[in-house]
Amino acid sequence: MRPLEGIKVVTLEHAIAAPFCTRQLADLGARVIKIERPEGGDFARGYDKRVNGLSSHFVWTNRSKESLGLDLKDSSAASVLDALLEDADVLVQNLAPGAADRLGLSYEALSERFPRLIVCGISGYGPDGPYRDKKAYDLLIQSESGFLSVTGSQNEAAKAGCSVADIAAGMYAFTSILAALLQRQQSGRGTKIDISMLESMAEWMTFPLYYALNEQPAPPRTGASHATIFPYGPFTAGDQKEVMLGIQNEREWKAFCEIVLERQELATDERFNSNPNRVTHRLELRGIILDIFAGCSADEIAARLDRAGIANAKVNDMQDVWQHPQLQARNRWSEVETPAGMVPALLPPFTASGFDARMDPVPSLGQHTESILAELGFSTDLAPLTAQA
Repeated sequence: MRPLEGIKVVTLEHAIAAPFCTRQLADLGARVIKIERPEGGDFARGYDKRVNGLSSHFVWTNRSKESLGLDLKDSSAASVLDALLEDADVLVQNLAPGAADRLGLSYEALSERFPRLIVCGISGYGPDGPYRDKKAYDLLIQSESGFLSVTGSQNEAAKAGCSVADIAAGMYAFTSILAALLQRQQSGRGTKIDISMLESMAEWMTFPLYYALNEQPAPPRTGASHATIFPYGPFTAGDQKEVMLGIQNEREWKAFCEIVLERQELATDERFNSNPNRVTHRLELRGIILDIFAGCSADEIAARLDRAGIANAKVNDMQDVWQHPQLQARNRWSEVETPAGMVPALLPPFTASGFDARMDPVPSLGQHTESILAELGFSTDLAPLTAQA
């Protein structure tokens, strides 16, 4: 039995943050009913066609769910929603600012009729404050949270290559819902959860915020290198392959000098004998390291780093990750069914004794409309409810 079997989640979601949250709940066994517009559905379905004609974002965040086509503006929708919520445990939404309130789906509007219901709203900036009504997308929140100011090269800011603001909000929503379910076991009542993408990213930015406390300079943008620890980042070997390495303390620095660089005297060089000094003189030290690495292959450097007990890694691209030997050795790849056939899928990043993660199909738009309506006792011939794109 999976931990969340018997938990019913109703979700009015689109894009990434809320779907990523509810997919985690589905992974653990929750029944997730995803309400979509009958025409077009979740707009993330149309982001691209890279997965056998389906959207990569949608396939990633929507397995193991049921899709109900429902026009929320239709007069029939309210009674269907009420019936869905009658035995629901969780309602999740990341609609446009104020939309849930206008639909009567706020915690305040629902808690009297459904006292055990947990209501989780995910928004860009939160349900109040001067930014409440601003539209929020992942890149915009990366910008507002200061993430772009410390990410990229010296001359140009760079966004993260994946949806970090959406992922942050989705994961905080997921863990908050788990906590609310535990709390309900004690109190017997549901609760209201508000998750802000900005606040989620601001939490992730707390190290650079503290680093810049009291108007001190913020960490500089340093590409793939660490802004405040050196050497920590990518270095090119003689075969033009890159090796990623990181020095965390003075013991490792000494071993790095003796075993990897084979320059024992550098360990006590006044320019490099502490991390602050190495950061100050990073250009000189980088030049020394690159000169030595130029006479070695990446594999030779990695072997030296391993002998010295220095953390290191390959700089992989996407094709390398598909074939990653560690993921393969640990059998982390599975498959899921989609409307376009079976596709590979990474298992959730946990292993637990006693149950396996749920890996059920990715639904087509409105695939479960008729069965859900029949289950609730509604006619399935209502055009606004059954129409599909």
